[in-house]
Amino acid sequence: MIGKMTRRSALALALLSATTMPGFATETIKAVVIDGYPARALWVKEFSNFFIPEVDKRLAKTGNYQMDWQESYGGSIVKPKGVLEGVKLGLGDIGIVTTIFHSSKLPSQALSAVTPFIAADSRAVAKAVDEIAKEFPTMQKEFEAQNQVYLATGVVLDTYQVFSKEPVNSLSDLEGSKVAGAGMNLRYLEGIDGAAGVRGGLTDFYNMLQTGLVDNAMLWPEAAKTFKIAEVAPYMLKADLGAVNSKTITVNKDYWDKLPDEVKDVLQEVAVLYRDHVAGIAMDRAGASRTAYQESGGTVVDMKPEERAQWAEAMPNIAAEWAANLDSKGEPGSEMLKAYMTKLQDAGFTPVRDWSAELTQ
Repeated sequence: MIGKMTRRSALALALLSATTMPGFATETIKAVVIDGYPARALWVKEFSNFFIPEVDKRLAKTGNYQMDWQESYGGSIVKPKGVLEGVKLGLGDIGIVTTIFHSSKLPSQALSAVTPFIAADSRAVAKAVDEIAKEFPTMQKEFEAQNQVYLATGVVLDTYQVFSKEPVNSLSDLEGSKVAGAGMNLRYLEGIDGAAGVRGGLTDFYNMLQTGLVDNAMLWPEAAKTFKIAEVAPYMLKADLGAVNSKTITVNKDYWDKLPDEVKDVLQEVAVLYRDHVAGIAMDRAGASRTAYQESGGTVVDMKPEERAQWAEAMPNIAAEWAANLDSKGEPGSEMLKAYMTKLQDAGFTPVRDWSAELTQ
């Protein structure tokens, strides 16, 4: 009798476990994640703290698969500029590509950089660029040419501002000055009489300002806080030049093709959540960083609307140039630009200058 009851109890316990406990994963999938930046970088830290746990949580609901994550950051496999090539060659299965390093291979990723003076909101820009990437084939094709599958684009800075050694209250104060910058934002200076852009990296800006190599620098408040820019440039002109996307999550194409559909779906879903999550943190940090800059002795001056309009109008239409370049390659550059402008306007942002209004087609 006792033996029968024991067998019944064991059966009941097994049935209870089957209905109340998630099943064990039947397949483990290894995923090597790479970025050349260190684990403390915002986007890398949140990949570890948000992206990976969210994927694990969603896969655990069915119990069909579990991931064996192997994270390699800070140059252990690739340097910051080497992520695109590293994922292409299969040195990493998933990578966080810093797209501004690859303007020739990923030209369409410059969309937000060529359209300044619209949105100083990383969330809105990240969403709009990512939607463009999924509605038009161009961005995905550029990554396909690098043996990669596009998941999502992210924005990790809220907006470029101008940090100066001397007070800058108007556009005329920038005339004849030397301004540190990088990439496309150096072209924002074209049209300002005598202003000269000086290329440099974030780690260089402090010394460039301190030694007098430049008078001003274009960067964002969080970077100004991190690199103690207030010590050498105690004035910030709040020009709100705009948020710019610079990070894209990609997957090696050969690796992707072998993944089960369930895992593919989860990675795509979580990539969008990660996009918005990181952009939200960037906005939160931006506000705190502006406060920290002021507490460190910095002074913030709001640029007058008419001065921002004058700056935007003085610039060459680099957005139209960008679109024409893609159009000449058979890509829908003009249509992408129009769609992007519309998305931001629908989100409540009024462009200081309508970059798409001057398209030739």
